[in-house]
Amino acid sequence: QVHLVESGGGLVQPGESLTLSCVASGFIFRDYIVGWYRQAPGKERELVVSTNGDGVIESAHFARGRFRISRDNDNNELSLKMDYLEPADTAVYYCAAHDAVSQNHSWGQGTRVTVSS
Repeated sequence: QVHLVESGGGLVQPGESLTLSCVASGFIFRDYIVGWYRQAPGKERELVVSTNGDGVIESAHFARGRFRISRDNDNNELSLKMDYLEPADTAVYYCAAHDAVSQNHSWGQGTRVTVSS
């Protein structure tokens, strides 16, 4: 069974930085597309940034220049480094894994990020 566990969320002030992490198990990590999504209150879940096993990255416009993804295939870990956070970034952030063959998605439990003064 695919298992994804996020951590690192919390309360930060505008302009500050935060790093989220995701530990994966139960599948061959390097063979999957992995990434981060977020869902703000009352809104749909949206892609933040993702990467495949060859280092190809897709990212949302709001993430460019501020958010960076890091993939450690040796330790089955995924990180999201977020800089210059603003209130609009307030959301629950989810780690995700995608199997391109089966088209199945797996999700972590989410970690909440609140950006406020």
